[in-house]
Amino acid sequence: MPSKDVDYSCYLVTDSTPAILGDKDLVAVVKAAVEGGATIVQYRDKTSETAELVQVAKQLHQITKRAGVPLLINDRVDVALAAGVEGVHVGQDDLDLKTTRRILGPDAIIGITANTLEEALEAARDGADYLGIGTVYATPTKENTKSIIGAAGVQQILTALASAGHDEVKTVAIGGINARNVQRIMYQCASPEKKLDGVAVVSAIMASDDPKDATQHLCKLISQPPPFVTPVSRGKLTRDELVAKAPVIVKRMAQAKPLCHNMTNLVVQNFAANVALAVGSSPIMSNNGLEAADLAALGGSLVINMGTTTPEMRENHLRALAAYNAVGSPTLLDPVGAGATAHRREGVKALMAGGFFDVIKGNEGEIRTVSGAQGVKQHGVDSGASQLSLEDRIRLVKGTAARERNIILMTGSTDVISDGERTFTINNGHPYLGEITGSGCTLGTTIASMMAAEREDKLLAALTGILMYEIAAERAGVREEVKGPGTFVPAFIDELYRIRQECVNNETRWAQTAKVDLV
Repeated sequence: MPSKDVDYSCYLVTDSTPAILGDKDLVAVVKAAVEGGATIVQYRDKTSETAELVQVAKQLHQITKRAGVPLLINDRVDVALAAGVEGVHVGQDDLDLKTTRRILGPDAIIGITANTLEEALEAARDGADYLGIGTVYATPTKENTKSIIGAAGVQQILTALASAGHDEVKTVAIGGINARNVQRIMYQCASPEKKLDGVAVVSAIMASDDPKDATQHLCKLISQPPPFVTPVSRGKLTRDELVAKAPVIVKRMAQAKPLCHNMTNLVVQNFAANVALAVGSSPIMSNNGLEAADLAALGGSLVINMGTTTPEMRENHLRALAAYNAVGSPTLLDPVGAGATAHRREGVKALMAGGFFDVIKGNEGEIRTVSGAQGVKQHGVDSGASQLSLEDRIRLVKGTAARERNIILMTGSTDVISDGERTFTINNGHPYLGEITGSGCTLGTTIASMMAAEREDKLLAALTGILMYEIAAERAGVREEVKGPGTFVPAFIDELYRIRQECVNNETRWAQTAKVDLV
């Protein structure tokens, strides 16, 4: 089979260790996986003697050859030659690619492990047929991993390959990939210039009690977009279009009263519930991840707020995130105090690795932490003094949104929001919002409520939520009875409710006060 015709979509890497394979027969597992749709197989065994490796490779090749599936050998060029298989996969510390090519010939399939940009570009220049890019996420099947590069690292390598003119080189992501995350990895790793050709899986198949069924399920997932991706044309959204559409979305949301599931900190649960009721959604305040699957089936949205964070809470967050991702319902992350402690920084990484968020909102320090910036200092949940100019903030928000393929909102004196293609600044709001507990948290509730009603253009939904929230604050702040933060809160809730009722009655003047600009 010519290397250019190889299907890399479901790439099985074997593992013979008892921790992964158990007491199953390796050859039987590979046979079942090929029957289930595995498109290419790599035989990896680091411990067996050469004679045994050749014997097993020949047995495996009988199975894969009948199915028209290439078989590669990990590292061992001599075993590949002896068994007559289609090629090899070599790591950075193994025989170099040029020598491997001279030994195996021009028709052999040769893959290279690439963990960095430099390794990927060098392998592409030297003629690798494909690259195994990773490790994406931590995995128990591979020791001494140089580093975990995540989806962002894979995307960076794909972009660099395309920019260097190496579109012909196939790519598979490897490391911690399973049925729970494979669709998200295929989606988030892709760059505008180059997408992944497949994923390499190990334990998701090798450790399965039913390898054929596990492989069929993986192949089905790989061939379909994830449920949370809405195929929408991201046309240019002008201020006038936004002002015209925002009241319509508020009205639709208020009439539908969608569920807004808040996994929020203990300090603001009551306030968040009142805000949700005021804007017109139906709140439930539950930090129990075991309820999430039932709640996700109700067609609402999820807010995960890190204000109260413990290891147990993180597990509940991840369980809920998986449930909402599985049915494609909107999700929002509020990484409260993300840069304040090591535990919170690790929590942000774990949540972003554990699922997809349609919107990540936070202050400057929080979004800088989300972006991967080092040395971010936060005192508690406050952002502290701004470290970035407006131009830098716009660049950071837009770049992070493009990398994550979602929406990033950085709040501040000027809010910046982007989906990676369309970027807006918003200058509404009132100083009292910075003087009360939970204003940022309840903004997340408002945005999530809008996304439950407007799923096609989630940036439009998020902008609607911000404008409703901040214009309500402006209106509340100038009310005669408001003398300070204490009297501001009930007036603010009243104004959220008033805007909601105005939208229901098709009164749209409130939106005309929007101070929003397309960057």
